[in-house]
Amino acid sequence: MVVRFERGFGEMKLLRVFAVFLILVACLSNYGVQALLAQTTPEEGEMFPDLKLSIPQKMEEREYLNIYQGPFLLSQVDSDVLIVQIFSMYCPYCQKEAPNINALQQAIAACPGIKPRVKIIGIGAGNSVYEVNAFRDLYRIDFPLIPDADFTIHKALGQVRTPYYFVLVRKTSGLQVVYSRVGSIGDPKDFLELVCARTGMSNGN
Repeated sequence: MVVRFERGFGEMKLLRVFAVFLILVACLSNYGVQALLAQTTPEEGEMFPDLKLSIPQKMEEREYLNIYQGPFLLSQVDSDVLIVQIFSMYCPYCQKEAPNINALQQAIAACPGIKPRVKIIGIGAGNSVYEVNAFRDLYRIDFPLIPDADFTIHKALGQVRTPYYFVLVRKTSGLQVVYSRVGSIGDPKDFLELVCARTGMSNGN
């Protein structure tokens, strides 16, 4: 009886060790898959992912993008240059930045040679339709704000801090990043000059 008991105890111990081994393998495999799926932030000179976005609810925003059916791809936006702002309505820095990005939009609109070539899109990381609309109304944003309630886009861009800006220029192979940075754009006119310099546009009227 004693021999049988010791043998049974040893078998149970072996099974437990094997079970732990299987759990570790599963965890490591899952970690490997997640690591492969993890995205990094697109840097200057790299190609920007062709994000799938929900279509804006307001007709004037659809007209601005020249997009009337959705969801749509970022590459479908009718512009040579795209300025993408990653924001959150709960981010105090984004709230403080609102006047700057509004002034940038107004500076673009005031330049006939630039206005049809440059578009701005805001993407609300973790924000619902209701939240991006509330941010728009509160700060009188005059360009499309796209919700990203489940952080899908935010994760695809490397989970950047907010506000974060990408400046993209259209190439035959897609949208190339010419500016990728966290923080304020600073003086809107100076930033527009930077955009023009990096994309080869003239900021003359």
